[in-house]
Amino acid sequence: MMFLLRREWLLSWRRRSELINPLVFNLMVVALFPLGITPDPDELAVLAPGILWVAALLATLLSLDLMFRYDHQDGSLEQVATSGTPLAALILAKILNHWLFTGLALTLMSPLLGLMLNLPISLMPLTLLVLALGTLVFSTIGAIGAALVAGLRRSGLLLSLLVIPLYIPVLILGTGSINAALAGVSFVAPLSALAALACMALALAPWVAAAALQLSIND
Repeated sequence: MMFLLRREWLLSWRRRSELINPLVFNLMVVALFPLGITPDPDELAVLAPGILWVAALLATLLSLDLMFRYDHQDGSLEQVATSGTPLAALILAKILNHWLFTGLALTLMSPLLGLMLNLPISLMPLTLLVLALGTLVFSTIGAIGAALVAGLRRSGLLLSLLVIPLYIPVLILGTGSINAALAGVSFVAPLSALAALACMALALAPWVAAAALQLSIND
C-alpha cells in the first residue's frame, strides 16, 4: 500500500501544474462572490459557509478527471489488474493522493478565504475540520465516478453529472455544521453525520470503484 501511495505521489508531483488549477479556481470563485452578490461584511459572513463549500465542490470537479486518465491511456491499469495487486488498493492510494493534493490543499486555503468573506476567526478550526472531512468524501465518491468514465473521451461533463447529486448530502451537512456554529447552536449532529459519511465512503468506495474500473478495463 505504501508503495502504491508513493507511486501516486510521485506521478502527481510530476504533473503538479495541473493540480494547481483547482486551487486557483477556488480562489477566483470565492473572490468573485462579493462582487456578484454584496460587499457588505455582515451579509458575506452569513453566506460564507455556502460559498466556501460550493467553491470547494466545483474546484474538486476540475481534478477528478485526472484520477485514472493517464493510467488508462498508458496501460498501467491493465498491468495492475493482471499483476495480482487488488484494484481496490490502487484506488485507495489514488483517493488518498487526490485528497492530499486537492482536498487538503483546499482545506488549508479555507482560513484565508474565510477571512475574505468575514467569517469569524473563532469558526476557523471547525471550518478546517468539516472541509477536511467533506473533501475526503468528495475524493472517494469522485473516484467511483472517475472509474465509471475512465475509458471515455471528454468525460468531464458526464463525470460532473454523475457525482454532483451524490455530493449534495455532503454540502448540506458541511454548511449545516458551520451555520449551526454561527447561530450559536449545537453543531455536533451534522458534524457527526459528516464524519460517519466520510468513514463509510472511505471503506466502501475503493471496492465499488474497483468493480467499475474492471468493467472499463474489460471493455
